[in-house]
Amino acid sequence: MLLSSLRTLPMASISVVFLVLSIAFVCGMAQPKQDSSISSSALLTYPGSWLSPSNRFAFGFYQQGSGFAVGIWLVSQDNRTVVWTANRDDPLVTSNAMVYFNRDGKLVLRTEQGQEQFIASSAKESVSYAAMLDSGNFVLYDTDNKAIWQSFENPTDTILGGQTVSSGSQLYSSLNKSDHSTGKFYLRMQPDGNLVLYPATSEDNPPDAYWVSDTYIPGGVHKNQLYLDFNGSLILINESTGATVLTLYSNFYGGINPNNNNNNTIYRATLDVDGIFRLYSHTYYENGSYHVSRLWSAPSNPCDVKGSCGFNSFCTQDNNQSDCRCLPGHDFVDPNRRTLGCERNFSRAGCRGAKENATFYYISTIKNMTWGDIPYFAAEMSMEECSSSCLEDCNCGAALFKNNNSCQKQQFPLKYVRRDTADGHMAFFKVGHTALLNPPLMITRKTEMVQIVLEIIGFTVLSCVALAIFGRFIFKMRVLRYNRLLHNGKLGLPEEVTLRLFTYNELRRVTKGFKEELGKGSFGAVYKGAIGKGKKLVAVKRLEKLVEEGEKEFRAEMRAIGRTHHRNLVRLLGFCTEDSKRLLVYEYMSNGSLADLLFGVTLRPHWTERLRIALDVARGILYLHEECEAPIIHCDIKPKNILMDDCWNAKISDFGLAKFLMPDQTRTFTGARGTRGYVAPEWHKNIPISVKVDVYSYGIVLLEIVCCRKNIDVDASAAEEIVLSSWAYKCFAAGDLCKLVIGEEVDMMSLEKMVKVGLWCIQEEPALRPSMKCVVLMLEGITEVPVPPCPTTPSM
Repeated sequence: MLLSSLRTLPMASISVVFLVLSIAFVCGMAQPKQDSSISSSALLTYPGSWLSPSNRFAFGFYQQGSGFAVGIWLVSQDNRTVVWTANRDDPLVTSNAMVYFNRDGKLVLRTEQGQEQFIASSAKESVSYAAMLDSGNFVLYDTDNKAIWQSFENPTDTILGGQTVSSGSQLYSSLNKSDHSTGKFYLRMQPDGNLVLYPATSEDNPPDAYWVSDTYIPGGVHKNQLYLDFNGSLILINESTGATVLTLYSNFYGGINPNNNNNNTIYRATLDVDGIFRLYSHTYYENGSYHVSRLWSAPSNPCDVKGSCGFNSFCTQDNNQSDCRCLPGHDFVDPNRRTLGCERNFSRAGCRGAKENATFYYISTIKNMTWGDIPYFAAEMSMEECSSSCLEDCNCGAALFKNNNSCQKQQFPLKYVRRDTADGHMAFFKVGHTALLNPPLMITRKTEMVQIVLEIIGFTVLSCVALAIFGRFIFKMRVLRYNRLLHNGKLGLPEEVTLRLFTYNELRRVTKGFKEELGKGSFGAVYKGAIGKGKKLVAVKRLEKLVEEGEKEFRAEMRAIGRTHHRNLVRLLGFCTEDSKRLLVYEYMSNGSLADLLFGVTLRPHWTERLRIALDVARGILYLHEECEAPIIHCDIKPKNILMDDCWNAKISDFGLAKFLMPDQTRTFTGARGTRGYVAPEWHKNIPISVKVDVYSYGIVLLEIVCCRKNIDVDASAAEEIVLSSWAYKCFAAGDLCKLVIGEEVDMMSLEKMVKVGLWCIQEEPALRPSMKCVVLMLEGITEVPVPPCPTTPSM
């Protein structure tokens, strides 16, 4: 029974194990176990392993880099295929580590330093024994022979025959073939029914997906799961009915029982390190040899994988082999790791403007290119105009000319670049002249020096004369051409084109070395500055948490507020993307935040002012939800993110957590966001969220505006008043709203209206919450406000 585990133990340990088991048996405590069972008194040390009955799978220590990891692998003579890893992102352990069951019946890894890590455990039940099954599933059982934990329910990058990926779960690729920590890609079985492949940094953002099963279920009533059967068929099935929704790969072998895995072939589906999801078969022969076959893969083209090549590099495919290459003017960050991307290999000469840039730069052209970034400029023009426009534009690093005469300008760095498309897109890259990188030539003769000086003086004089004669004429022609395009509707400019590009040194100067801090958030701080010779005050947001989170927040904020323009949204004036530095420049809001106004002073704002502020905020959210090109969910509406300008107008700010919907999309899935006390209940229920999460947050803010206090106040005079939303409903139900504004003269009709609107907005069920358009109409008095029910569902 215990041969597989006892192989790893010294004789003294074996004696102890048999003694413990004998005592348990005599006392009537022994439980029936399978042939692969592992006693709760078993101990595993390097290089030991617990084998399955057929010796096809092993659980134990395997070498990873300079250390060791714990996992499950397919046993073979010349190679080991890891299919599951415990604590894959924790530091590696040394050869002196051990795996055993602790006193609480949990399977733990004990390091050489005495630290313990849970490998597999159940929250309540204690483990009686474990088993390494022939299916590749490692299972923990309780005293009733009930499985309380299994590796099949906690996959890493692989599923085996008989294993599923349930709705809301995912597989993450490994970092590389020798390091099985979390890698750059993941496969998600979305609750909306779609099986989708994403780069690891995308947060389920639809534009980042590079393969999708297209099995979306309207309404999401039934959920799908990915299933690999023992015969090697890879299918999507409906969790409720068990019906096949989509067959990704079908493997027919006559006479084989689909529930019988005791054959000579083992199937596994793995999200490989290159981001491709592949199905493999491992066939074993009687002579001890085996053969591995690749049966199916998605996507079929490696260059379809977004993020397969890093920033400023592109994926190309030659002779069925994909490769990462640098864009013109760039070299590999690490030539031995080409997927890390490329960096600029020339010094920027600075912005000279117009055609003077041709002195320092040239355009390199590559056909059949595309990339995944949002352009800062888009317009109709010819191919020649597109190329020259990028060369003359100080902000342009690359331009993409499409067949419909569309020219899109882009700044570096570029991501998701690929070349093997046959769509005919032409890419133009602005590159510094090689001469700029070389040291200047030494001048040895006096006559040569005199000649060069005379040529420079002559060229300067001629340039000044030419500029004086033709400068004004050229300027007028450019303005007329621009106005003509704008008048004809052919200049498809997004809002970002009006933003100013700042250098880092310029922003450091206008903020006096980032001296006066206005506030601080999770991704960085905001500083006060002055531009236009000190005449215009600005707020400069500097992202300090670079790498992935900071980059995602920067891009989210640029996409959100860069395309919006509304009197109740803080205006974005410019930005800086110099090397790894990311800064945003906003209009300066001189009167602080709504939180300062409501909670920071003893004197409450006048009631009419609070009514106006509530309506300002509602109109700003309405613009985001219904009046933008595509709906934007702010995800973090709270008084601290509502700023007050010189005239005390309320403006919404901080779009770093914003979530974007497609034009025809109403709901989406994303990780929990927002601030405690303002987040809607659905954030914690793993269900799709919609614009109604902003409605909920606004409802809390509206009640705070009414009462001039925070939603959660542990210093409240009575216990029932600690949570404002609950207390407000109690006062409303009792007809005693005056308690909410004690010591203040307010219009009771408007007070009742504000409270009723707030209670409707914080309903636990999203469908009961009104849209922001209805909220605005109710606050304006155009629509009657019905009596709201209790916001929370009463507990039974």
